[in-house]
Amino acid sequence: MKRGAPRHRESGLCIGVDVGGTKISAALFAGDGAMQAKRRFPIDRSGPQAPVAQIAAAIAELVAVAGESEGGGPVAAVGIAIPGVVFHGSGEVWAPNIAGWDHFPLAARLAERNSLPLVLDSDRAAYVLGEQWCGVAQGLRNVVFVAFGTGIGAGILADGRLVRGSGDIAGAVGWFALDPRFKAEYGQRGCFECEASGTAVGLLAQRALEEGRPSAIAAIAASSGGEITAETVFRAASGGDALAEEILDHVAEAMAMGIANIVSILNPEIVVLGGGLFQSDLRLLEPVRARVARWAQPLAAAAVRIEPSGLGEDAGLFGAAKLAWDSVRVWP
Repeated sequence: MKRGAPRHRESGLCIGVDVGGTKISAALFAGDGAMQAKRRFPIDRSGPQAPVAQIAAAIAELVAVAGESEGGGPVAAVGIAIPGVVFHGSGEVWAPNIAGWDHFPLAARLAERNSLPLVLDSDRAAYVLGEQWCGVAQGLRNVVFVAFGTGIGAGILADGRLVRGSGDIAGAVGWFALDPRFKAEYGQRGCFECEASGTAVGLLAQRALEEGRPSAIAAIAASSGGEITAETVFRAASGGDALAEEILDHVAEAMAMGIANIVSILNPEIVVLGGGLFQSDLRLLEPVRARVARWAQPLAAAAVRIEPSGLGEDAGLFGAAKLAWDSVRVWP
């Protein structure tokens, strides 16, 4: 065992919960990172208390599973990752994609329904911790996880420690300024997010079609419900559609510029790419790698690895479980 490495309790399990803007995932983990059981369900958007009830119910269900499983044991703690900012002193959260979660007292509301120790953190923190624990960043201490989904955010480990900033806002890389021509939408979502997120891919396609650009994108969207999404554009590009390829080239360039800034500022050993744009289709990976090498500080660019997530959509779950384990660890 490495000096200073945590020695987890030999018996017992932990629960990780990953709260997203559209879904909630929860899983039961052993101390070695083995996932024992998993639940996933759409988030109830009827009000701020509704997701609290869902989280509490998922925890209760997994506690029951732990008690019934062969070789199981008591659940030691629960880690919860949320898509926003956690105010660690108060246990309040700010999650703009969840109605009513503006300085919402999540820790207190969950404590009313659950007696287990709880630890809250941002999904950004969970992503990077998950990859360091059980993913492609195992054994590394300078790691950045960049999630390209509905928005863009980054979890940062520097010398093995989470970088939070003065208000737990560090990693809000969606607000990177990449274009000197300020657009009104940048004030709400950030320049990088408006040019390189999953949402951006769909919006760029929609605008191009409204300008009369010929493309198979519209027909593909019509055949699958009518909404133009990043998946629609990827499907069109797979068929050789010129507009789709142009959009993805623009997005790859914007991604590379943002990642190059991260590489030059933080000099990480690895940048892990996750979120919806790097789960089922990795066509952007090689263009991004090549362009980061062009944009970033050359020594930092030569030293960094740029890899897709090893845990995929479960990175937040693993990270939340790691937060739980770390909250109850004992030292040799």
